[in-house]
Amino acid sequence: MQDRSSRSPNWGNPDIQIPPFLPKLIAVGIGVFALVLLGGASSYIIQPGTRGVKITLGKASDQFLPEGFGFRTPFITRIVPVVIQQRTVALRADCFSSDLQQVSVEVRVLYQVPEASVVRIFREFAGDPFDSLIAPRVQEALKEITAVLSAEQIVRNRDDVKTKAIVAARTKIGTMLNVEDIVIRDIHLSKELETAIEAKMVAEQEAARARFTQMQAQVEANTAVIRAEGEAKAIRVRGEALKLNPAYLRLQIVEKWNGKSPLVVPADPNNSGPNLLLPLGGIELPKKP
Repeated sequence: MQDRSSRSPNWGNPDIQIPPFLPKLIAVGIGVFALVLLGGASSYIIQPGTRGVKITLGKASDQFLPEGFGFRTPFITRIVPVVIQQRTVALRADCFSSDLQQVSVEVRVLYQVPEASVVRIFREFAGDPFDSLIAPRVQEALKEITAVLSAEQIVRNRDDVKTKAIVAARTKIGTMLNVEDIVIRDIHLSKELETAIEAKMVAEQEAARARFTQMQAQVEANTAVIRAEGEAKAIRVRGEALKLNPAYLRLQIVEKWNGKSPLVVPADPNNSGPNLLLPLGGIELPKKP
């Protein structure tokens, strides 16, 4: 029986030759890998829309780094990116109205970190100031604005609430951050309060509709009176004109005559109207049998 060890390769056999280029190839690979590590550790890239804060042995530089490519001291200096693009974050504020109704306001806060505040924001708020600086001040501003308004006024005047909240939030935050806008997405009230406000609004709409109908009827009545007064005045003027000039009536009759003489002319016993008799010439009387 053949020994198993005799069938396995003997790496200690001096007859096996190692290629002479293999150690050089391994050394080159190690050198390339070291250069790649060194190059990555000694350079940085800051993406568009961000600025960099240079940290050397735990100390932040006073000036921010612009976007682009640059070099740093490997293993000693690191670059922390800070986003300066406009960001939008959702926020909810639980407030109370002047009539002691609980009102929950859902907003979207649009803010931006200015370049001048990049290093300060990193030092004081670790690069993200929303939770520590923006959110509490926006909530405080909303609570102050809604505290002087009733729940109904908050619902009706949400644009005014938004405008005042932006001004108050900017005053509280200062120039460290730019609060671009505060968008009110929704205002939540209790079911009972929503029903009461809705019923009141419906009643006001119906009252406004009734006032409009009443006003319209009054205008129509005034128009009818004015029209009647005009017609009466016109009749009176025509009557006075006929009294002063009876010949005017004869002229109108002649102008409207169709050329045919009437067979019978009614007599006026009071002789109050104009005496006018059109000729009967050209009319053939029926012959007696």
